Amino acid sequence: MIIRRAELKDMKGINDLLEQVCLVHHKGRPDLFKYGAKKYTDEQLAAIIQDDSRPIFTAVNEEGQVLGYAFCIFQQHVGDNILTDIRTLYIDDLCVDENQRGQHIGSQLYQYVLDFARKSDCYNVTLNVWSCNESAMKFYQACGLKPQKVGMEVILQENAK
Repeated sequence: MIIRRAELKDMKGINDLLEQVCLVHHKGRPDLFKYGAKKYTDEQLAAIIQDDSRPIFTAVNEEGQVLGYAFCIFQQHVGDNILTDIRTLYIDDLCVDENQRGQHIGSQLYQYVLDFARKSDCYNVTLNVWSCNESAMKFYQACGLKPQKVGMEVILQENAK
């Protein structure tokens, strides 16, 4: 297995994993996430793959099959009234194919992202995780991440679609 920047030839594998993520979110919060929805159009995904400010890293096997990915976004608040201008690498999405889990692909992807962030002069790496995704929360805690902030809600309409 190698980990590298995503390439256009990885789009089908990435899309397959995005479907898996969508299903996990839909099962956890069907009130928020549509069943079978696609996060990005092919045009949007191709643009992100080529955008250096939003690097995607893929773990691929010898045949080029995508085993996992990490979507990242550089963030910095230069000139903000209250926030310092630290450079952050935000992990927007990290997924390992459900059939490949247990082989430490996720932890290797995460470590690759950390190394990339260090080389890119980032102060920190951040991410968000849905509280209904307990396995992801346990994985990130095992990687050493700690809560930075907590999103909270109250549902006002029980029958909302």
